[in-house]
Amino acid sequence: MSDDNGGSHLRLLVIDDEPIVGKRLKQLFTKMGLGVETFTNPVPAMEAMERCPFDIVVTDLKMNGMNGMEVLKRVKDINPEAKVVIITGYAQLDTASEAFRRGVFDFIAKPFRLDELKRVIVKAMSGTLLARRQK
Repeated sequence: MSDDNGGSHLRLLVIDDEPIVGKRLKQLFTKMGLGVETFTNPVPAMEAMERCPFDIVVTDLKMNGMNGMEVLKRVKDINPEAKVVIITGYAQLDTASEAFRRGVFDFIAKPFRLDELKRVIVKAMSGTLLARRQK
């Protein structure tokens, strides 16, 4: 995927049924130079992903319509290189293990500290940019 500024502008998709989560994460990651789109419903989020794939996806696990594991599968079908981070208030070892088996980049329990998520996103950004340079 290429874009207007030499491939360094990464796109982040945030899906969480709590609007405040999307709002806070959009503020944080926009300041870091990411193009951020937020959704409270995973169905239109996946439609946006199909139109123009995102590089990094942060999704809640428990949502109406489609859960985070389904989002992970859809994202990987659309853009196998995308880094997916699942955040959840229902962290269980078997769910986390299943997510990693399916290719999740990271799995974070709520409530999380913003600096914890920021570290994970910076790591995802670095990996994505490095992969782009090697192409």
